[in-house]
Amino acid sequence: MTTFASWPPAEVDLLFANEAELKALHKTDDFDAAATAQRGACEISVVTRSEKGAVVLTKDDYIEVPAQLTGRIVDTTGAGDLFAAGFLAGIQDDRPLRDCAVLGTVAAGEVISHFGARPQTDLKALAAKLL
Repeated sequence: MTTFASWPPAEVDLLFANEAELKALHKTDDFDAAATAQRGACEISVVTRSEKGAVVLTKDDYIEVPAQLTGRIVDTTGAGDLFAAGFLAGIQDDRPLRDCAVLGTVAAGEVISHFGARPQTDLKALAAKLL
């Protein structure tokens, strides 16, 4: 079992966390301190930051992307899952990490604009406008 004392575990290549989770992991209230501590801890760390968008951390990169709202915020159910799905779709397509994060923010931004955790519009079309 991995504990905070043994962080980072060797088995983790890709980590998804939200801002609060990353700060808790590194026992700090300061996002920048947590992000600095996380850089290089895994091959890729992806942190969602609500209205601040997302950050992708690697040993060598700190990539920020803005949130992509398609309307007003109605229901945040599924936002993290849709973000991860968009990001992983980009990984599957061998896209650059910035594009992967944009795909994640597009998917999350769409799903929070209505009730329910399933997209109601064509995510590929939304993403094509930004990539």
